[in-house]
Amino acid sequence: MQIQTSEFRDRRWQLMQQLPDNSLVLLPAAQELIRNNDAEYPFRQNSDFWYLTGFNEPDAWLAIKKQQQAVQYSLFVRSKDPQMEIWTGYRAGPQGAIEQFAADQAFELSQLQAQMPGLFSGVEHLVLPMTAEVLNRVQPWITQQQKQVRRGVSWPMQWHELGQFLHEMRLIKSEPEIALLRKAAEISSQAHIQAMRACPQLEWEYQLEAELQYQFMRSGARSPAYNSIVGSGNNACVLHYIENNQALKPGDLVLIDAGAEYQNYAGDITRTFPVRGKFSAAQRDLYQIVLTAQKAAIDQLQPGKGCKDFDQAAVRVLTQGMIDLGLLKGSLDGLIESLAYKRYYMHGTGHWLGLDVHDMGAYKVKGEWRPLQPGMVTTVEPGLYISAQDQQAPEALRGLGIRIEDDILITEHGHENLTACCPKEIADIEQLMN
Repeated sequence: MQIQTSEFRDRRWQLMQQLPDNSLVLLPAAQELIRNNDAEYPFRQNSDFWYLTGFNEPDAWLAIKKQQQAVQYSLFVRSKDPQMEIWTGYRAGPQGAIEQFAADQAFELSQLQAQMPGLFSGVEHLVLPMTAEVLNRVQPWITQQQKQVRRGVSWPMQWHELGQFLHEMRLIKSEPEIALLRKAAEISSQAHIQAMRACPQLEWEYQLEAELQYQFMRSGARSPAYNSIVGSGNNACVLHYIENNQALKPGDLVLIDAGAEYQNYAGDITRTFPVRGKFSAAQRDLYQIVLTAQKAAIDQLQPGKGCKDFDQAAVRVLTQGMIDLGLLKGSLDGLIESLAYKRYYMHGTGHWLGLDVHDMGAYKVKGEWRPLQPGMVTTVEPGLYISAQDQQAPEALRGLGIRIEDDILITEHGHENLTACCPKEIADIEQLMN
């Protein structure tokens, strides 16, 4: 199960069809990052670079030139080095970049500066990520061109942000991408199921994290898609809690927000369950409100619906639940209009999912919330968080943090829950854990 070379070629072609003639796209690969001393972090390719190339080595550059309606795709890569390959593994080299990754031409990375004048020749539009890091690397090449203006040398006068073209492409997933997202969702679901099963016998949050990581890796996902959140008790009220170093206490809930990355595609699931497998009455009440809100939100996921509609559906259910439990006082519409619900529900109800866990693509088009389309994938993750220090809340609810999250594919006729196999009904969770 992998993306074929032909799909990467089609993506490059689709990108260049959006650009005017005499355009040059420049995009660097990710670089290896030092963790400490001479030890590196595990390498993860830049998502945009991988989306266009499938090339998974660091320190490369992509250049795609459109001139007289012809498109030329170049890669600049690390040289073949038998001695270094003994230590750090295989390199494709320029020949491999052509043979395996369908580059029209390829060069050693050391030739990048020397090739720039030729790449810039006749170019009017430069398309690249407008980040400080990339601009700092490109500006010296532009300066070199400018110094030769009296020789008739030109440089691109119009610069464009690559993301405005590429990220809209990434928003709609192809069938091979959907297959990889299904696999990431399946692995993530099985890891959460294993965590539920193991939890009653464990003592520490990090032991639960270990269960997740083991299940990810044994299923072919070498890393999580993001830092796993394993928050028990009041730690669940910290939205991005990643310390995962506290004791699992009987009577507490534990919130796990974790997903596997499979061939660069992300899963993203949150489940909340009792440490010893049995919800208390107060935990049940709060949990059921969040679950009902999530179901109401998922019901809104249909082609043509606005991408804000499902958030509004969740907020309405959650706010009514806050009123019912005595967390808020006032009219439903008034509390929503004043954003009073944000005291206990601080984040949005979902985000795009794909190569990045918070994936690319605009949420608004021309100032309006964009309609959902088949091929989009979004999370749905309402929650309620009542801090242990909140003296305004009923005592039985203090220290409870609950979030429930699934990964939803928009289809021609509605939606598909990619993580449906991961239990979230109270009865199903308790049965699994006991």
